[in-house]
Amino acid sequence: MSTTPEDQDNTLFGQTLGYVRVSTAEQNPGRQHEAIGPCDKVFEDRMSGKSKTNRDQLNALIDYARQGDAIRVEAMERLGRDTRDLYSILDALTDKGCSVTFVSEGITMSKDKNSPTQELFLSFLAAMAQFERARILERQREGIALAKAQGVYQRKLTDEDVEACRAMVDMGISVAEVARRYEVSRQTLYSALKGAGAYSPAS
Repeated sequence: MSTTPEDQDNTLFGQTLGYVRVSTAEQNPGRQHEAIGPCDKVFEDRMSGKSKTNRDQLNALIDYARQGDAIRVEAMERLGRDTRDLYSILDALTDKGCSVTFVSEGITMSKDKNSPTQELFLSFLAAMAQFERARILERQREGIALAKAQGVYQRKLTDEDVEACRAMVDMGISVAEVARRYEVSRQTLYSALKGAGAYSPAS
């Protein structure tokens, strides 16, 4: 389902919007539709085996939502992939003046200054998101340190790294020197520049 600027211009405030997400393990979205109940508009993402992260309809929902809209989702896990993701989405939607109801948990969130409980919950989610991020970074550092100690660590270049490396090679800097600067092997750099192996589009 896609939306256009014309659709949004004609949208009345105060709509009930639904969000449904299904995976390859659960192709039938009927239970979620039943849980969220009647909605003026429902946005539905279907995660394929090739793409676990593409959520075009969630992005469309965030763009489409307007002040006064009530958004209904079956459960928190359907909206966010983790605490940080959930908080980011809730923050974006409630900033727009929307409310978000999680049916299974029986929780409705909005940035209502008259509701200390809602403010407390959003603050708690923000704190948990920060804690989760810190723990992930700590585990990454521990894993890298262990791998280096065992002599098996191999840094993975980001897309930005690859473009920077390509530019450096184009300027005449040797592959060996670029690889040394980015702490990767020459073979890894060759693979990244060719888009092969772990750096192929299908990976």
